[in-house]
Amino acid sequence: MEEFVEFLTANFVLSGLWIVLFVALIYSFIAGALSKVKEINNHQTTELMNKHDGVVLDIRGQADFRKGHILGAKNVASDKILKGDLAEVEKYKSKPIIVVCNMGISAKPVANRLHKAALSR
Repeated sequence: MEEFVEFLTANFVLSGLWIVLFVALIYSFIAGALSKVKEINNHQTTELMNKHDGVVLDIRGQADFRKGHILGAKNVASDKILKGDLAEVEKYKSKPIIVVCNMGISAKPVANRLHKAALSR
């Protein structure tokens, strides 16, 4: 145990970074588990679309959307949703809404905004 304490004091910065990374990892797991917005895989997306009449909102730019998109997806600008302009999305209120983007990073804030507006389940 003395060696462990000696290592921590001798390598304070390295030990501190390790602790910060560990806390960030734990936080990401807990935040994901407690979030009302869930990340889903391809199978779950297909099931929501086919069995529950889910709507796919593609928040990528129009140029990327034209290059290729999920069949039946609706292209909606993410900045409009984040600013609170939900007029385009209101008609899908009763259906499961699946938000997709390029990498899955910008979809989470949009999905959270839709959930706060009570537009997604």
